[in-house]
Parts: sequence; C-alpha cells; structure tokens
Amino acid sequence: MEKFPQGAPSSHDLARLHEQRLAWLEEAGGDVLALPTEYPDGHRVKPHRHSRSQLLHALTGVVMVSTSEGRWMVPPDHAIWLPAGVEHAVEMLGDVAMRSIYVRPDALDGLPRDLRVVAVTSLMRSLIVEAVTLAPDPEPGTRAALVMGLLLHEIPNLPPRPLGLPFPSEPRLAALCRSFVAAPSPHATIDGWASMLGMSRRTFTRSFHRQTGLSLSTWRQQACLFAALPRLADGEPITSVALDLGYESVPAFTTMFKRMLGEAPRNYFSGKRHAGPAGGPPPAGRAAVRSAAIGI
Repeated sequence: MEKFPQGAPSSHDLARLHEQRLAWLEEAGGDVLALPTEYPDGHRVKPHRHSRSQLLHALTGVVMVSTSEGRWMVPPDHAIWLPAGVEHAVEMLGDVAMRSIYVRPDALDGLPRDLRVVAVTSLMRSLIVEAVTLAPDPEPGTRAALVMGLLLHEIPNLPPRPLGLPFPSEPRLAALCRSFVAAPSPHATIDGWASMLGMSRRTFTRSFHRQTGLSLSTWRQQACLFAALPRLADGEPITSVALDLGYESVPAFTTMFKRMLGEAPRNYFSGKRHAGPAGGPPPAGRAAVRSAAIGI
C-alpha cells in the first residue's frame, strides 16, 4: 500500500489510495479484511462498489453515505453495513478516523442482506480497533484468526438503527424534502405539502409512501433525527437542539427521540461523547458537523 510524504495527504493522494485499495480488495484472500483510513473534514469518496460487503465505522467524526436509494448518516458509536455490489459515495462531516471491515458475502450464513445503520457495541468497537492492526488472512487457530472470526460472528447481532433518509424520485417532491432537511420542523403536514404540489391528500400520501417507503410523519421524524444526532453527539445541550428544530419543549423532542432510537438522548449518549480512539483527536466541532449534516 502506498505511503505518503510526511504531512496531511491531499485529496488527490486520498483518491489514489482509495483506488489502490479497491484493486487490492478484489485480489486479497481471507473472509474478513480490516483497513484504517484518516480523512479530513469535507473529503468525499466518489461513487464506487466492491465485491465484498463493508462494515464502515468512524471512531471520530460523522459519515454520510449516499446511494441511489437515499442517504444514511453514521454518527459516533454507529456503523453502516453495505452489502456487496451496492454503489455508494461517502462524505466526511468533521475529521474522520474511519475503520472499515470488508467481508466476503458467503463468509457466514445470516449476514444482513440489506443496507442498514447499526449501533456498535463496546465489544464490536474493540474488535474493530484490534482488527485493523492485524495482518490479513491469518493462519487458522491463531489469535488473529480468532479475533477476525468473532468480529464476523458479531455483525448479525448489531442492532439496526433508523438513520436512513430515503429521498423520492419525483423532482418537485425531492426539492420539498431537501428544503425540509435544510430547515427541519416537526410541524410540516400532509395537507400543507400536498397543497404546495397541487395534489389531493390521498394522492400525495400514496405517492410519498411509494417513493420513499415511509409515511411523511416517519420521514419527517427521521429527518429531524438526522439533524439532531451530530449536535447531540458533540455535547450540545438538548434544549438548544430541540428548540432549533422547532419542537415546543424538550419532552416533545425526547419522546420523538425515544420512539425512534429506543431511549432518551441523555441515556443514548451517556459515556459516548468523549470516546474517541486512544490518542486520537476529539470529535469534530459542532458548527462544522451541523452545517455539513444539513447540506444535502
């Protein structure tokens, strides 16, 4: 693998490294491969695909993954599972310490077949951090092989999280969705959006669900969650985030958050805000992450 001169690599250097890694992934042996990469804020990896499935985890920063079906946010303590062959682009929101696990699709029965964002358990985080230090394709029975094997078997057990935001294909409806993401509010209504598009309520409801797979209410909540997570992960007060997103009270925002992610914001981020890699940088500043997160 190419090494760069001392100092931060340029975008061109990182793009060249990525192309080399794609070629290496197609030739390397072993069911599971692990690779670390450091990316600067704002770096984008162009659309690509590979024959291995990928578990993409950022130790620091937030990652936005785009496919033809929509966008998925990967905040701290989460990862995204990308099945083999899915074309995707990646954008860094803040400085990102990325750790990727590449898995042969037939390596284990029960691997997820769908693209999903998952919560990373403490065990899985430790396995990922260790895996990137190990030589590829270890001898069976060695410690390295056991680490890789346990990592592989833990993938199906990672709990999925509703952090995808599918976008409709119809241009006018997609434009409305993009405007909402730029200024999220819990008060957008079916009747209001239907009126703006000159549709009946029934036609709008059917069209939106057909194109996104979600009701407007669920999509709206996920968009608000999209905007809130990077700020909360960076330690911003719940009150300011809730009010900025248009919620009338913290309890109303907390109810939505708990319904979507299973627990209240304080519990969800308890002990996670400063859990960067050993000796690594702190999480990216909230202003940079927030502005990038809503810049769809």
